[in-house]
Amino acid sequence: MPVEAQIHAGRGEAGGTAVRVPEATYTLPRPVERPTPTEDGPGTGSGDHVVIVFNNDFNTFDEVIHILQVATRCPRSEAELETWEIHHRGRSLVHHGDREECDRAAAVISSIGLRVAVEEM
Repeated sequence: MPVEAQIHAGRGEAGGTAVRVPEATYTLPRPVERPTPTEDGPGTGSGDHVVIVFNNDFNTFDEVIHILQVATRCPRSEAELETWEIHHRGRSLVHHGDREECDRAAAVISSIGLRVAVEEM
């Protein structure tokens, strides 16, 4: 029997897709869902510069979320969204403000080994 005929698409117990292959049934995980921010914080800046953070293979999600909250004074939900973008897209614009404010935030973020850039908009 061809492999295509052996695949059985259905719903697994965790909501993923069940795939039947010879001698085993595997439940594939659900696709990653992008979190959405639900609140604005005092860290939302305005100005002509932005801080961009790039992904690395060393820092944990919790470390990145925490340092973003400290550096930009954003709510956890915003830091989680930005961390998701850093991990899945390779980079995220995490703050905007004047040059001095962005340099300060970038220095805090880079203190844990993350690569950051401050760019003029």
